[in-house]
Amino acid sequence: MDFADPGHTARRRPGWLRVAQGALSLGVVAAIFVLVLPQIASYSSVWRTLTTLRGPQVAVIAAASVFNLFTYWAQMVAAMPGLTLAQAAVNNQSSTTVANILPGGGAIAVGVAVAMFRSWGFTGPEIGLLISTTGVWNSFMKLALPVAALGLLAITGEATGAMIAPAAAGLGILAGSLVLFALALWRPSFAHGIGNGAGRARSFLGRLVHRPRANDWANAAVRFRDQTIHLLARRWIPLTVTTVVSHLGLYAVLLVALRALGVSAREVSWAQVLAVFAFARLLSAVPVTPGGLGVVELALIGGLYAAGHAHAGVAAPQFRAQVTAATLLFRTLTYGIQIPLGAFTYLIWQHKRSWRRSGVSQAADLLDVTSIPMR
Repeated sequence: MDFADPGHTARRRPGWLRVAQGALSLGVVAAIFVLVLPQIASYSSVWRTLTTLRGPQVAVIAAASVFNLFTYWAQMVAAMPGLTLAQAAVNNQSSTTVANILPGGGAIAVGVAVAMFRSWGFTGPEIGLLISTTGVWNSFMKLALPVAALGLLAITGEATGAMIAPAAAGLGILAGSLVLFALALWRPSFAHGIGNGAGRARSFLGRLVHRPRANDWANAAVRFRDQTIHLLARRWIPLTVTTVVSHLGLYAVLLVALRALGVSAREVSWAQVLAVFAFARLLSAVPVTPGGLGVVELALIGGLYAAGHAHAGVAAPQFRAQVTAATLLFRTLTYGIQIPLGAFTYLIWQHKRSWRRSGVSQAADLLDVTSIPMR
């Protein structure tokens, strides 16, 4: 992968594109939170539902949320030898905050992450390998979750025809991605061809929005292959385990929030919650809004209501309020809280001089990618 100055890259992006992207994101978020969600459950009913939480329930939800944060950092430690858990926490939280508050902020977030890694003495290849491997593993997990969830629903007799098509699509994409990844690792010639094709596609799309062309992706793919094989030979088990635990930790926060707010297993089973969660995660990969804000909430609420409204043990308005309250609580704890936490960790990076390595440039580098492997 090529590294470029982030300010130079940003200047090449047309102003109208940034404005249009921001306006679209703002419009989608406003429409969902102002027009759509209140039609499902009023915010006053959501607030009344949230006030039913008691001390033990709050403690369990908080514990699940803290555990979820740790799983992010452990995955990064597994993918980058020499990185400490504290450094992973500072890097992940700071860059995730940028990605969560800016439309198309993924590229800027990469610049923040790279600047931190550089200041701690990590090299370009080490940084690129972490971002690439965690990104690939997270993508594989996002594609595998709907398939696994559908299998679990089939075993429990809860599968529906509406879930088959997206799960089949996810399975097809996952299988194709695994084949390409395996071929790239198998022979350098395959890695060279895949990198060359990806570079041409990136250059073609870049010309449409006046972005700089992709340089030497073929040779970069070969280097990435060699580095990936070296890393995976030693760390594929920790990387895989931390990736799985990371996604399941996020799911656990949603499940705990639902149960704490009164949505029982008879109404929406754990397998159904996993299926809804998995399909919402796929939607979050589409960068319409920062962090899928609004889109993910609507997908979760709609999916959970569809799964449980027919046999809810409470009146329909109350069930909608419970599902909406649990979803908004989940997103607050896994999305909203990232913003102030990231601002705090950024200050830690600024002042923790003992982590800095002398002679290392602290200029922010920007990877030539459009998203980061932050969850």
